[in-house]
Amino acid sequence: MALLPAGELLRAADAGGYAVGAFNFSNLELLQAIISAAEAERAPVIIQASQSGLAYAGVEYVAAIGRLAAQRASVPVALNLDHGRDWARIMACLRHGFTGVMVDGSHLPWAENVALVKRVVEVARAMGVSVEAELGRIVGTEDYIKVEQKEELFTDPAEAARFVAETGVDALAVAVGTAHGV
Repeated sequence: MALLPAGELLRAADAGGYAVGAFNFSNLELLQAIISAAEAERAPVIIQASQSGLAYAGVEYVAAIGRLAAQRASVPVALNLDHGRDWARIMACLRHGFTGVMVDGSHLPWAENVALVKRVVEVARAMGVSVEAELGRIVGTEDYIKVEQKEELFTDPAEAARFVAETGVDALAVAVGTAHGV
């Protein structure tokens, strides 16, 4: 199969009443394990790379092995950037064929987060790429992002609806008491 937009997998899951797992990889062995598990379960899957994973392996390598894995997979696969905080990194992922990008502007004030996400949506839409954004802060450590419990901000449902309407994102990561990291 070819790589599919992450939003396409999520819409199918919503219509079918199931979830789609999203798993980070930064090397071939992890990617092979993810695809093997998805095939064993006959489940679509989102393979994704974090900013640190891309720094380790390089966006070109990650995109190339992600495309190859999707072509050989017997299940639908999307390739997503996880927690993209840097415009240049997000654009590099788009140029190299990622089919989804997650823009993490949760550390920014509302207006700056909205502006960044809208800018990414505009570029990504023209390329047929899905966009996820984050609103609120999730406690823990992930990909060099550390949020202390006192900084945790639960996402307000009314703000979430407004954010989606203003930005046009396909998916929204919200803070609902979850935690990241070790």
